[in-house]
Amino acid sequence: MAQIIMNNPILIKGSRIIDAGQGVDVVGDLLIKDGKILSAGNTIATDDMPENCRVIAGNGLIACAGFIDLHCHLREPGFEYKETIATGTQAAARGGFTTLCCMPNTDPAIDNAAVVEFIKRRAKEKGVVRVFPIGCVTKGRKGKALAEMEELASAGVVAFSDDGDPVYDDNLMRLALAYSQDLGLPISNHCQEHSLSRDGVMAEGWVATRLGLPGIPAAAEETMIARDISLAELTGGRLHVAHLSTRGSVSLVRQAKERGIPVTAEVCPHHLTITDQWALGGKNSTIDVAGPLSYDTSTKVYPPLRSQHDVEALVDALAKGVIDCIATDHAPHDLASKQVTFQDASFGISVLETAFGSLMQLVHEDRISISTLIERLTIGPARILGPNFAELSTLKPGTPADLVLFDPNRDWTVDPDEFASKGKNTPLAGTILKGRVVATLVAGQIVFQGSELMEQVS
Repeated sequence: MAQIIMNNPILIKGSRIIDAGQGVDVVGDLLIKDGKILSAGNTIATDDMPENCRVIAGNGLIACAGFIDLHCHLREPGFEYKETIATGTQAAARGGFTTLCCMPNTDPAIDNAAVVEFIKRRAKEKGVVRVFPIGCVTKGRKGKALAEMEELASAGVVAFSDDGDPVYDDNLMRLALAYSQDLGLPISNHCQEHSLSRDGVMAEGWVATRLGLPGIPAAAEETMIARDISLAELTGGRLHVAHLSTRGSVSLVRQAKERGIPVTAEVCPHHLTITDQWALGGKNSTIDVAGPLSYDTSTKVYPPLRSQHDVEALVDALAKGVIDCIATDHAPHDLASKQVTFQDASFGISVLETAFGSLMQLVHEDRISISTLIERLTIGPARILGPNFAELSTLKPGTPADLVLFDPNRDWTVDPDEFASKGKNTPLAGTILKGRVVATLVAGQIVFQGSELMEQVS
């Protein structure tokens, strides 16, 4: 994160304050000084305000800890034409994310201390939110030999993954999980059995059949999750299941937790809110025939968008805590990677700037509470990353002032041309979302301020 220059103290007056970690949900004032939370919930009188305090009117707004994303792609180094740490962190700030964990499918891959140090240095120079690298499980993400996991841990990675490709070799995955127990860092696997997914480009089902596209069965995800759970049980290692997308995967994770296996799981906003029918075009789930808007490559993502049956299971599992957290899997691409045939298009959706707005749909439909949603975006990922992240997921006095201020009822239209991210690839273009971030603060510094925010300086 770029070096913080301490601003004047900030007082957010009269907002609803939700701190999921402390079970706090009150209307009150939030006072920030010297980059830390000074007070949260108490009413601050004018005479008690620090000198040169900036006052933000928080009426109708909700304040909570900044969101933590433990799965995103910042593309740097190697693919700066798709995204950079600078643009990716700016996009994160607009979406309310104050902490990002970036995946290692870069060039070179994050498989040695030098690349870790490069990312940390670049984030300090150019980033506006906190960035933590995730290290490779195998050297070069090639699946042939384990990376120097202890070296990577010492350099500062917060987890291990070969995301984009699975750790295919059973014994390598077993060894990685065994080492994870000693290092205290989770292994996050991209669960995809290639012999089942083959040339598939979207979820297997009636939509793929109607479009004449090769499908990816749910078993491609579920069989590898089952293998990983078995290996986690054998080794006692820390397994984190990335981007859950099927009803069957939910069942596997639920059963593993019931058996006491150290397994956690994440789900992405797009797998909670849209289905494979969006590939038919028109952004309308009632469309059931191909038309001129079909084969929308912005809907091509891995894991693929699934059926409404799967979406309902994922939402229910998130609400009940079977799924521990929400992660974006932000995957920005250049225009050329998506303006091709569906089969040739790259997998991925640019998510950071639309994640919160799309997730608020679940709140407005009474499918999940606002406090639970905030918990899954803050405390949930912090618990997976470990105790060092606890202070970044709360508004407890004395902790870093990483927070987001949002309007839960604000309608806005998604316009990718306005994205800070280089990746404009989103199926949500033109849709109206309800719920928008109006300000994001990192260590007490405003790193994003929307036009909706009304300020008064006293």
